Amino acid sequence: MDDQYKIVKGNKTDTVDKTDGAEMEKSKAHIIVEIIEYVSNSVVMKTIIKKSTGNISVMSFDSGEGLTEKTSPFDTFAQVIEGKADIVIDKVSHLLTSGQGIIIPAHSPNFIKPNGRFKMISTIIKSGYE
Repeated sequence: MDDQYKIVKGNKTDTVDKTDGAEMEKSKAHIIVEIIEYVSNSVVMKTIIKKSTGNISVMSFDSGEGLTEKTSPFDTFAQVIEGKADIVIDKVSHLLTSGQGIIIPAHSPNFIKPNGRFKMISTIIKSGYE
């Protein structure tokens, strides 16, 4: 773990390696499923790119781990890149498998239910809702 990693356990977020939140190296090919590891009993997040207009992060979820319900003022694109996940939007569950994605509309309550280990990319677009 060499860049910005956060481990989320329950309602607490711990930073594994405190850095300046630098983005991934540009102009270099990356194997996305390999840039983040699973951590026992945790959700791990790594920033790929972060801008004022949005950000892209990759996340890994250990078995039994998920994210509690939240609402974002921005659209979010969630894409499963390994395993499978239940993404619940406005109380409707969507089972996504590797390679599938879904747009979570702005202002829609949503959460991720545990469904075994999985990895996903989260893309948040901030423009248009200021």
